[in-house]
Amino acid sequence: MLPDYITISDDLSSDLKNFFQGKTFSKVGVLVDENTHASCYPLIQTALPTHTVFEIKSGEENKHLGTCQLIWEWMTNEQFDRHALLINLGGGVIGDMGGFCAATYKRGISFINIPTTLLSQVDASIGGKLGVDFHGFKNHIGVFHVPDQVIINTIFLKTLPQREIRSGFSEVIKHNLIADATQFNYIKHKSLEEFNWTEIVRHSVGIKHKIVTEDPTEKGFRKVLNFGHTIGHAIESFYLDQGENRLLHGEAIAIGMIAEAYLSKEKLNLKEEAVKEITKYIFKIFATYELSAKDYNSIASLALQDKKNIGGTINCVLLEEIGKAVYDVSITKQDIFNSLNFYQKIKAGE
Repeated sequence: MLPDYITISDDLSSDLKNFFQGKTFSKVGVLVDENTHASCYPLIQTALPTHTVFEIKSGEENKHLGTCQLIWEWMTNEQFDRHALLINLGGGVIGDMGGFCAATYKRGISFINIPTTLLSQVDASIGGKLGVDFHGFKNHIGVFHVPDQVIINTIFLKTLPQREIRSGFSEVIKHNLIADATQFNYIKHKSLEEFNWTEIVRHSVGIKHKIVTEDPTEKGFRKVLNFGHTIGHAIESFYLDQGENRLLHGEAIAIGMIAEAYLSKEKLNLKEEAVKEITKYIFKIFATYELSAKDYNSIASLALQDKKNIGGTINCVLLEEIGKAVYDVSITKQDIFNSLNFYQKIKAGE
């Protein structure tokens, strides 16, 4: 059972109109990037009351306080007061950053998320984590604040290139690896083209909602949602300024899940067969990437800034078995080197 603030929508216009029914906002603004402005905004435009639109540049490289300043300036110039509403129309960058700007503007105004990527629909828009990157560290500055509404409609997935679909699917894989072995067994026999995306999204949203309800501010159990992310975020951050060689979030997390599956075997005795299942399926979905050993130390150093760490110890989420995760497992930089070597060997078919 999903909470009232999450709507898996069959009729986008109707659900938007239902949200606004009986509500009065002094101003309504829509935050977009160049992609969602062109492809997604036309799908909701006529269902909205009088509003203004503000466009920012897309991409994780623009998810920083400099862009936040532009958003705050826009809201200020438009005379948004504390009774205004911000609609975040986009993927994880728009949702994270737009929500952060709304939650901090005049100590907080209303905002809703309309996620337009698979990644944001199954993960980023649920749970109230908001924030921006800082000095190359992922989501380093942020707050917890649940949106007034999240409206999810898979019609937006038709606007995405296949690479973005794959990137978002990494979070679907993660949800099943940490919480639903039966569903993982189902998806591992399927290709992306075979899925009913509304069913896949609903299932993943249900897993994430259940976990964040138990631990809203990530003091304990919610940390399991970070499987693949300790090493994956470090890889993503390292390659963020690599131009054409940069990785999407889900691509980096896919590598992180393989690396952390290996560490699960080393630290928690995850069965060898389970590691093979995980790596085989991830390689079925994702392209392989060449990681250079000369970069391992830099990647591991970035992991030292992970938000789950305590007192300089790198804390990781690992698997006891498929469907059961353990949080706050200590790992070392050498463990990260070993896990990246494992990825390289498996990629090479060794």
